[in-house]
Amino acid sequence: MAGTLPRYEVIALKYATRGGARPDHFVGGDAHDVPMPMDYYVWVVRNEERLLLVDTGFNADMAAKRNRTLLRRPAQALALLGITPESVREIVITHLHNDHVGTFEEYPQARFHLQDEEMAFATGRYMCCDRFSRPYEVDHVAGMVRLVYQDRVAFHRGDAQIAPGISVHRIGGHTAGLQCVRVHTARGWVVLASDASHYYEHFEQRRCFPLVWHVGEMMEGFDRLEALAGSPRHVIPGHDPLVVRRYPAVSQELEGIAVRLDLPPLQDNQGDKT
Repeated sequence: MAGTLPRYEVIALKYATRGGARPDHFVGGDAHDVPMPMDYYVWVVRNEERLLLVDTGFNADMAAKRNRTLLRRPAQALALLGITPESVREIVITHLHNDHVGTFEEYPQARFHLQDEEMAFATGRYMCCDRFSRPYEVDHVAGMVRLVYQDRVAFHRGDAQIAPGISVHRIGGHTAGLQCVRVHTARGWVVLASDASHYYEHFEQRRCFPLVWHVGEMMEGFDRLEALAGSPRHVIPGHDPLVVRRYPAVSQELEGIAVRLDLPPLQDNQGDKT
């Protein structure tokens, strides 16, 4: 029963940002040509018995290469919570795009959870197409392949339980093997959507982000996210700057950097405009 499941603290850590405009973020563009910045996060899931990291972000070299503003290295963001890379034993990689796996080598004790289809996609024929290969970095993908040979990658095919109260679910759409993470918390089931929904508007308005492998899967994925979550208010998009505004900070010192997703939002999700 759900009442017997452990409950976890879930924290979004903002580590980078970049500019952008609304037409860049929707298939078909948008009538409002106004700024729409994008934030970058890693996520921490923890309680007294377990620590899980979701994605590993990128460092300064990738920020420079891809014209982003690195606010702090992901490992530095974790240090704000008292977490060292050596203490992280489990990491879910939602997909292998550069901004989600870029510092994997900094976690020497970690085992990585990845979908079968994501590895097949990132190493297969479709990487001959620049449209699909551009968000990947060959060194990241090759590095993950090397970890396979060290028995440090746990592969999943579809839905899988990582631990009591924590599961992964293949969504697809954005990439062939994109997965979300479902976590049991004090406020119910929270779903870390990652790039299954970059912004709140994507799943709330059923609009697609332009970097998409399969539009149909992306659209169906919005329904899946909401079905897995306790409510639409329990779905956390992967890149929306509103996340750090809608949820309470871990502490006053970490305002705008680290927020508690296991606690109720500060205001209704419909109350803001991106």
